[in-house]
Order: sequence, then C-alpha cells, then structure tokens
Amino acid sequence: MPSIPLPFFSDGHRIDADLHLPDDGGQAAPYPVVVAASGYQGLKVIHPERFARALAPLGYAVLAFDYRGFGLSEGERGRLVPQEWAVDIRTAVDRVSGHHDVDAGRIALLGWGLGGGVVVSAGADDPRVRAVACCNGIADGYRSTRSMHDETSWRSLVRRIEADRQRRSTEGRSEITSPWDIVRLDLDQRTDGYVGDELYKAHGFGSGVTLESADYLLRFCPEEQVAKLAPRPLLIVHGERNQLHKVEEAYALYEAAGEPKQLELLDDKGHTEWMFDDDPTFKHMVEVIDTFLGKAFGRSLSGEREGSR
Repeated sequence: MPSIPLPFFSDGHRIDADLHLPDDGGQAAPYPVVVAASGYQGLKVIHPERFARALAPLGYAVLAFDYRGFGLSEGERGRLVPQEWAVDIRTAVDRVSGHHDVDAGRIALLGWGLGGGVVVSAGADDPRVRAVACCNGIADGYRSTRSMHDETSWRSLVRRIEADRQRRSTEGRSEITSPWDIVRLDLDQRTDGYVGDELYKAHGFGSGVTLESADYLLRFCPEEQVAKLAPRPLLIVHGERNQLHKVEEAYALYEAAGEPKQLELLDDKGHTEWMFDDDPTFKHMVEVIDTFLGKAFGRSLSGEREGSR
C-alpha cells in the first residue's frame, strides 16, 4: 500500500496526515477517497490506518491523520474537543480534494467511536461529502458519557467539570485528568482488555485529557445535526453488545437521520475487541462499507476493479 505524507493546516495547527493509495501504480486514478477519523485519543496509527489497509486494496484512497493536539499534530496537548475535530475533518477534505490522485466528486467520511459522531457533524455541513459511515459511534455526548458511569463516578466527574470552569475563568488553564476518568473503560471488560493489550502499543495512547474537553463532550450532539446529511447516504455500523457506546446510540442516530440510511448491527459483538485486520467481524464490516460506498458513488468499485485487470 503506497503512502505519501499529506499534512494540512487546521485553525493554524499543522495536522500530520498520510494519504494511502491503491497499489496499482496509479492505473485507476483518480480514486474515490475516504477520510478516516479516529475515536477517543485521536491517533491515526490505530484504526484509521487499519481501515486504510483494508480499503486501499479495494480501490480507495484513504486519508489518515492525527487530530490537533495528538500524535504528531500540533495543538494543545490533552485538548480533546469533538467540535474542533469536526473542523479538522472539514479541513482534511479541503486538502485531499485538491490532490491529483483523488476524485473530488467521490469523497466519503468514515469515523470510529467518538469519531463516528464527529464525521456526522462534519459531513452535515459539508456538501462535498458524498457519504458518511459511522462505526460504533455516538449520537449524544451527554447520554453516551452518562451511560458509561455509575452514580459515584458520574457525580464526581460533574463536580470536577463545574469546579474546572471556575479554574479556567480565574487561572486560564484546565486541569489535566486521566482519559479514563471521562470514558469508563473498566465498566466494559472486553473493551478494557483490548485497550490494555493492543492500543497502549501506540505511542502517546492514554495521555491525559483536560476537564474542559469533558465539558465540550457533554455538549456534543451529532443527533441534532444528522438530518442535514440527507439526501446523502448514512451507514451506521454498531456492535449489538457494545457496552462502551451502547447500541441505543446507533438507534437514536438512525431515527434522527433522513433517507437514505442503513443500520448494520454486529451480532454479539462489543465495542472494539474484534478490531484486528484478519478478524471475520472486521472483514464483514469492511464488506458492508465497500458495498455502501459503491452505491453512494454511483457505480460498483468491484466492477471497476474487474475492468482494470
């Protein structure tokens, strides 16, 4: 899979990004392009590059990037604000749409976890985006975050957020906390185990997050924006037994969306324990995404691949 650096600037921050291309020597260029957005912690080397490895052989260019403040991108460390991440995605569309190997008329957004809600928000206001795929995403930041907590941890988080507002107004800085004070991985054993075994291999994963970020997360509501995607298609893929972002988030987003829309539930699957390149569930999800994008772009990419041989 050939890859080229394709950094861009978002609100003045240099965003580290790579464009991954099909390995056909440019024969089928310009390619349809998928902008792949990370979930919580914002690192391109985890799931965005996993999607690139799966989709580039199918004929797609895939842009993977670190959100501002994460990985190799510039920006305030620990500032994890989905509303700002939506700006990063729209700017990624600016950058990739001008590349000679990419068909600017066939741009899709693909988001994982929190990034699933972010791509809905970004795509809703960007008519250049032809299709959006939300994988194990959220519809409402408040509801999703509240459902991760027991009464004790939730009350503690709310008190800390309220106190931090005073801190920011007087000192100009937000308190840094563990990301798992906000997202309670320990309440979902399958996800917690996967994160500990796999995701901590990525440099910088698990770094501290500001309480201001939590404040913004609780006000993030893609459910209120998703209807603006129509008549562009929306795909929602969600683990039926997802205990991190519960399946109710998928149902809520689907209910609020206009047509055309598609909901694909993954039987007996949680949030992320199956996210390996060779896992059958991951491969099935990629097939669903490929079929969805082929329809959204108006012709079969599999047919194009056959014709290019």
